[in-house]
Amino acid sequence: MPDNLPGSDPKAIWQNQPTETSAMSLRLIQRKARELHAKTRRQLLGTLAAPVATAFFWITGVRLFPSIQHLLLPPFLFALAWSLIGLYFLNRGMWSAVMPGDAGLSTGLEFCRREIERRNHLLRRLLLWSFAPILLATGAFIFGLALVGGRRIVPNGLPFLILFAVWVVGYFVMRLREQRELQRELEDLNEIAGQNR
Repeated sequence: MPDNLPGSDPKAIWQNQPTETSAMSLRLIQRKARELHAKTRRQLLGTLAAPVATAFFWITGVRLFPSIQHLLLPPFLFALAWSLIGLYFLNRGMWSAVMPGDAGLSTGLEFCRREIERRNHLLRRLLLWSFAPILLATGAFIFGLALVGGRRIVPNGLPFLILFAVWVVGYFVMRLREQRELQRELEDLNEIAGQNR
């Protein structure tokens, strides 16, 4: 077969073939949307931990330190009320409908963007409405340990204090990693949107 005939260049034939990037991208977007939505719902269910943890520290503190109950009651009550109010603010407007299965590519991209924005908004609010009340309740508990334990708090309570410090640092490391993951997902989404223009 002569090479100078029109349409005989294999490279040109290969490059001019129709592609199915839209169908693959649509499936990818729908899968990503479902994954993002599931992650957001799991995080919202995880917000129930703040009132539970606060109540746990309150009950444990009242039982272990009955002599200083009057000092510990105000911070524990404030932390519990704060965490319960936080449940409202964390969950307000966050439970949305699932993306329809027959949604087009642009609808799927918008749904993913909204889901990423919702998760980002939730991560920002978690610090104030979930993590801070737990810190207050834990701080009140440690204060009760310090008052009752006196000088014995350092050798006896040191494992608890170290565990608490590791937990606080770990919380911030996890949140930073989640923020980076959200940014990466948004960049992937923008890349997919750019490919399908």
